[in-house]
Amino acid sequence: MGAFQNEESPSTRSSSMSFALRWMHDNLRLISLVALVSLAMTFMLMVVLNVYAKKEISLVVDGQHIQVETTNSLLQHLLDEQAIQVGAYDKLSMPLQSKLKDGDSVEIWRAIPVLVTADGQTKTMFTTEKTVDKVIAAANIKLSDQDKVTPALDATISNNMDIKITRVETKTESREVTVPFNLVKKPDATLLVGKQKLVQEGKSGVVVQKIQKVFEDGQLVSSQMVDKSYSVTTKHKIVAYGTKKPEAKVRTLSLSDGPGVKTFKGLGKNIKYSKKLSNVTLTAYSSEEEGIGTRTASGTTVSEGRTIAVDKNVIPIGWWVYIEGVGFRRAEDTGSAIKGNKIDVYIDSLRDANKFGRKRGHTVYVIGPVKPSAS
Repeated sequence: MGAFQNEESPSTRSSSMSFALRWMHDNLRLISLVALVSLAMTFMLMVVLNVYAKKEISLVVDGQHIQVETTNSLLQHLLDEQAIQVGAYDKLSMPLQSKLKDGDSVEIWRAIPVLVTADGQTKTMFTTEKTVDKVIAAANIKLSDQDKVTPALDATISNNMDIKITRVETKTESREVTVPFNLVKKPDATLLVGKQKLVQEGKSGVVVQKIQKVFEDGQLVSSQMVDKSYSVTTKHKIVAYGTKKPEAKVRTLSLSDGPGVKTFKGLGKNIKYSKKLSNVTLTAYSSEEEGIGTRTASGTTVSEGRTIAVDKNVIPIGWWVYIEGVGFRRAEDTGSAIKGNKIDVYIDSLRDANKFGRKRGHTVYVIGPVKPSAS
């Protein structure tokens, strides 16, 4: 007799599958939760492994390169680890809370103090800028085209540099200036010597000047006239003066016109004279002197050794005189300064006339219209 095999019936297999499906359906949330937990733990493990993995970081501090190896994930922790302090005004290429990755390069620029003087105030600034113009811009200081900056705007910043801004302002003002008139004298041949005539009244002018003033920090440093114009034109006063000499009136006197005929010793004989003048002052003049011509008041031409100028009320024009120490001379000319016992002796050379000077105490004999002869 053979043994009977125990075979699973179809109904039995169907029942097992149904049970599994029912279990999965009833425990779906549990299965999902287990899967999520597994994924989270895997992620965290990967993060932990990444965080604590060693990283190569390049640090550049004020241009100096430092290569470091770290397991820190934040820049702040790395700097703490390396004992690198960051000041309040220092500048970094990335925030302190930045996460580090292998191969990152971090640059730090140290801020240095500079003094900035502007508008009457001096302030200390800490800056990482490289040039003067960048520091001024960072300080929000506005510059005009005329303002002066020391050192120059393109100068490189150095520690404790003194930056000075001088405010420059240019102002243009107008002012009126009175220009006085001058007295202009012109010769007039139609007027007698000593006479004057007003040709034109004088009138002061007015000039409008434009003055450019430069102020530095409110203080005047320069002032100059840049333009001018006449609002009223100046008119000079013109006066004509006479150059015409009066015609000489020659009065011929005879010896009988005098108080009496007397003689003095001259030319080796007694010479008759009309009158004697004592204590006479002698001077000299020359035609080389400006305003003195060669024509005399009597109409003759001046001649050295003959011509003298006299007061015609004392010595008649045309009469000869004898001057002790000088000799015979003829009264042919007059002069406004020759009054009384004064005689002006004519000399050709102005230098010799000036050298003659003024001589006092001379005796002069008034002879007459005819020169005594030597015979």
